Amino acid sequence: MSHLAEDYMNALLNAFCIVLITIPLSLLLTSRAVAQENTSELNSSLSSGGSGAQSDTSGAMDDQWHIAFSPYLWFAGVHGTTGVLGYNTSIHASPGDLLSHFNMGLMGSTNLRRNRVVLPVDMMWIRLSDNHSLPENVLGVNSIDFRAGQFILTPGAGYRFVDKSNLKVDGLVGLRYWHLGQKLTFNPTILNGISTSQNWVDALGGARLLMLITPKLSMIISGNAGGGAAAPDYEVLGVVGLKVKRNITLQAGWRYLDVHYRNNSNLFLYDVAQNGAILGATFQLK
Repeated sequence: MSHLAEDYMNALLNAFCIVLITIPLSLLLTSRAVAQENTSELNSSLSSGGSGAQSDTSGAMDDQWHIAFSPYLWFAGVHGTTGVLGYNTSIHASPGDLLSHFNMGLMGSTNLRRNRVVLPVDMMWIRLSDNHSLPENVLGVNSIDFRAGQFILTPGAGYRFVDKSNLKVDGLVGLRYWHLGQKLTFNPTILNGISTSQNWVDALGGARLLMLITPKLSMIISGNAGGGAAAPDYEVLGVVGLKVKRNITLQAGWRYLDVHYRNNSNLFLYDVAQNGAILGATFQLK
């Protein structure tokens, strides 16, 4: 097995381990929570398969559809290797760098639930940049100005296996659709810069755990992993929610998203990890 194939397998194994670790960790945290909280509402913030910030505050098994909408911002740093037409560059921009580059993502997620059936959908658009990225295989170039526009749509479906007053556990499957446009500008200038775009879809499996700590404070730990055109494609999310009104929850947390996509036919490479703080709010519409 080649070193590259071994790297793929190790990364995929690590991703699934991360997802599995969330289960005992969540149970440990739940044991410290209010043991018998008699409430019909649960604050949560999560995404499909673990991405985004969503909330299903209605805990009733009333055979009705319940809808929650969550707009949020993801302040994501980025590091990894990207390439266009065989020109590869190493990029690194911390979450603090985004303030100067305004690399924020505009996102929204919707969560539908009827009894134990859950249908989360997460949408994300984010701009990434690094104007001092380092060339890996381009002679005579001191630095590369990297720009990327990234759109991700993650629809999912799942089943609520555990539905208690202070703990809910969902098993999820879904797809992650990626659209990525990249542009590289060389310093000193060679060519006129190069740009291209790619689209691909990966299948995912994961879980999310929703824990009620107090009647107003909740916590979510979720994760998913999978692959398809990319290998691997995984993320982990942790969010804390504070209920400020009957149907409004404020949320803050951290998200980590990693993908390795390579298209050898057109020499396109996107091997990047993104992570940073999430801020948002969930509105329970029904």
